[in-house]
Amino acid sequence: MFSTGMTGYQETLTDPSYHKQVVVMTAPHIGNTGVNDEDPESRKIWVAGYVVRDPARIPSNWRSRKPLEDQLDEDGVVGISGIDTRALTRHLRDSGAMRVGVSSVETDPEALRARVLASPSMLGADLAKEVSTPEPYVVPAIGEKKFTVVAVDLGIKSMTPHRMAQRGIEVHVVPATSTAAEVLARDPDGVFLSNGPGDPGVADYAVEIAQGVLVERVPLFGICFGNQILGRALGFGTYKLRFGHRGINQPVMDRTTGKVEITAHNHGFAVDAPRDGIADTPYGRAEVSHVCLNDDVVEGVRCLDTPAFSVQYHPEAAAGPHDAGYLFDRFTELMSTRSVHATS
Repeated sequence: MFSTGMTGYQETLTDPSYHKQVVVMTAPHIGNTGVNDEDPESRKIWVAGYVVRDPARIPSNWRSRKPLEDQLDEDGVVGISGIDTRALTRHLRDSGAMRVGVSSVETDPEALRARVLASPSMLGADLAKEVSTPEPYVVPAIGEKKFTVVAVDLGIKSMTPHRMAQRGIEVHVVPATSTAAEVLARDPDGVFLSNGPGDPGVADYAVEIAQGVLVERVPLFGICFGNQILGRALGFGTYKLRFGHRGINQPVMDRTTGKVEITAHNHGFAVDAPRDGIADTPYGRAEVSHVCLNDDVVEGVRCLDTPAFSVQYHPEAAAGPHDAGYLFDRFTELMSTRSVHATS
């Protein structure tokens, strides 16, 4: 698939949502700022391969610690350059995201093509468990602690708990395979469902967590893969997009305010929910809260009778615009409201 981001290639490479995917960069010049120690979104590069047109020969940035090529080498990730990436992007837009192989060993194109066609499709791929943390860990609140949130790691980016910590939230990050009972046993003020890779249609374990939280009426916030999981928990379907949304320049309308946000995306699946009107679900009424202005894809879901909402994009914006940062404040307000009701 392709990513349209002009900046933030280090965050893209280390985003677990790209696990087992080859990324084509539409920006022609990549690697000019090298690789630093501050911007990784996780413990390693997750992309399966990296396709660029013009890699920088010498990085130049005061934070740079090494060239991009060296980091790809260390993490065992194949890269290929000298490709007309914009022509390739146009092909993917016409034909859709597809399986691919990059090889310096297999010299027979037909043999390589056969191997590619024999590789598994993203449809039906259960990948969240492969990128999730094996053990729980805690990200402490910055300053005074106001709330405790349990974040279910389906492929979480490090900037996400940091954004919550900035708002006085202590974040307990738990594995994707946790149960609803284990999540609720931590007595959270809220539960967060993270982004992640793979087909949400097979992640039943995550759906069970969301349903358990909805039953207990604990405030719930999901992003990206988490939006798809909340959608499934409410009874909506999911489907694979033709070529997905990936980049940091996607226009989305918040129907609550009428505001148009420029947002960061990385998803190949979407929620199949009615875009107009209110839907009845096992947990009360729900509605589509956000839509993509490029193709009318559902970009957010909001519950009206239980404290839960989600968006399909990345409000932590690393890298990317900060238009959607208010969503963390909306989550905080939801937890504040619940706390007031619990003590009154």
